[in-house]
Amino acid sequence: MANFLNKAFGFDPQKHSVRTEIVAGITTFLTMAYILAVNPGIFGALEGMPKGAVFTATAVASIIATLVMAFYAKKPFALAPGMGLNAFFVFTVCLTMGYSWKFALTAVLIEGILFIILTVTKVRSWILNAIPASLKYAIGAGIGLFIAFIGLQNAGIIVNSDATLVVLGDVCHGKALLAVIGLVITGALVILKVKGAILIGILGTTLIGLLVKDPETGAAITTFGGVVSMPDSVSPIFCKFEWGQVLSWNMLAVVFTFLFIDMFDTMGTVIGVSEGAGMVDKDGKVDKIERMFLADAIGTVCGACLGTSTTTTYVESASGVGTGGRTGLTAFSTAICFALALFLSPLFLSIPGAATAPALIVVGVMMMKPIAKIDWTDFSESIPAFLTVIMMPVAYSISDGILIGVIAYVVMNACAGKIKKISITMWILAVLFILRYIFI
Repeated sequence: MANFLNKAFGFDPQKHSVRTEIVAGITTFLTMAYILAVNPGIFGALEGMPKGAVFTATAVASIIATLVMAFYAKKPFALAPGMGLNAFFVFTVCLTMGYSWKFALTAVLIEGILFIILTVTKVRSWILNAIPASLKYAIGAGIGLFIAFIGLQNAGIIVNSDATLVVLGDVCHGKALLAVIGLVITGALVILKVKGAILIGILGTTLIGLLVKDPETGAAITTFGGVVSMPDSVSPIFCKFEWGQVLSWNMLAVVFTFLFIDMFDTMGTVIGVSEGAGMVDKDGKVDKIERMFLADAIGTVCGACLGTSTTTTYVESASGVGTGGRTGLTAFSTAICFALALFLSPLFLSIPGAATAPALIVVGVMMMKPIAKIDWTDFSESIPAFLTVIMMPVAYSISDGILIGVIAYVVMNACAGKIKKISITMWILAVLFILRYIFI
């Protein structure tokens, strides 16, 4: 059995625990299961894309990509259609630019194929390795702040404000109160080093949610809508591509935007989570990075065929890694959860955002560790690093944080006369990123 686990998932019984890996996989799933509810809701704005079909496509694309990560890359990361990318697909490409969802699916397919080519030729790894160590440390910390901010929003602890953009919500009632209770429970369990603390916190908070009322509706925060349901067919959206404008400039612009966002979201997630978990070598490089990128690329191609937007590595994987997941067995466990969700969707979707929010906040704390490695006295390193960290949550984008950090690193070091420390690759990236902001 141990030999099989080692060959299949890179599992070493001397270093890893089957129980820990499985708990980590379940934890990752619970923190990202919201995509099964959110993705169909976003695509529901488009005529001809039934929510049931999108739900099934989302789950199956997640299963395929995460299994590739588990068996081929042997890493504890989970993948699913990406947030932000799905909104760009629906609200920008389709509803604002006026293109059909079939046009957008075609763009996603082309992007996925290009990703496979860039991965096989190791272009993505070349770009990754060119990023300075200080920015890599900053990426991990920035993602920590970003997912903590997502958790605070999901719980209603931080809410929208027309005057100040964001403001503290009503933490004495409803889901915000439930999240605060969950944070206390999860934090205490983590401090006491209880095994599976984050998962126990999610499940415990979900149960407490049966007793906490929503002040607006009067209903309990946690509501169970059943257990079993059969998945809908993906036939209405399966392989529905539109090739008429495949060589147009408009298609090129859409493909390039998908490519850009996905590349640096995935790159940032892989670097950040790996750095935070100590899964890097002494030079800050991640083992089997090409295989991890290939899982992302294959997932995007399969997702396009199934009828959903770009599939990407999820930052919520940090919750499973924070629980102790280190091998492909963690990813495999998450994939199994997605498979069960196809038939147990009412049960899984009963877990409220307020119950997963404390997990994201605690994991955000765990991911701040690499920030101590940045030399804050060297402003040529610390200013670009700080911009990378702060821009991720305030711009609500991992990729924007990386892009702005790279531009700042090149521009500030060049202006300070430290041109020799800037590699040719960083110069090229900075120019491309500037052009991206100017023209896209």
